[in-house]
Amino acid sequence: MKKRQFRVYADTSVYGGVFDDEFAEASRVFFDMVRTGSFSLCISEVIHKELEVAPTNVNGLFQDMLPLCQLAEINGNTLELQDAYIREGILSPKWYDDALHVAIATVAECDVIVSWNFKHIVNFQKIPLFNAVNVLNGYKAIAIHSPMEVISYED
Repeated sequence: MKKRQFRVYADTSVYGGVFDDEFAEASRVFFDMVRTGSFSLCISEVIHKELEVAPTNVNGLFQDMLPLCQLAEINGNTLELQDAYIREGILSPKWYDDALHVAIATVAECDVIVSWNFKHIVNFQKIPLFNAVNVLNGYKAIAIHSPMEVISYED
């Protein structure tokens, strides 16, 4: 029986993490796992726009990964869910794009969001709030983790 690929939405911070001493190892392993088919990587126009202004090496990694990615669309449902996160006070309007990342991944039915954004996304106080809003709006709860929590470690 073939093992099912997890649909993973990696936000912008994971691409930059490859070039950050603190996050490099886990970020590299994560993208290696995408390359070997362990994960199905979802992207969005938000990631693309954020990475257009990123350093060349970060944008280059994104461009290299594009052939392996599935595009998660931004639509009315996504924007309504994003607004619900903000309306419920999970994030303020200032963090519009962070709320949009979570909404995109949720509406696209990704299994997990990976991020190094511990303030607004991978946050033990915010994760249950995101998921409560998801369920109240007819969506499944979504797992939210750092890359370190989803990669496989060699024994």
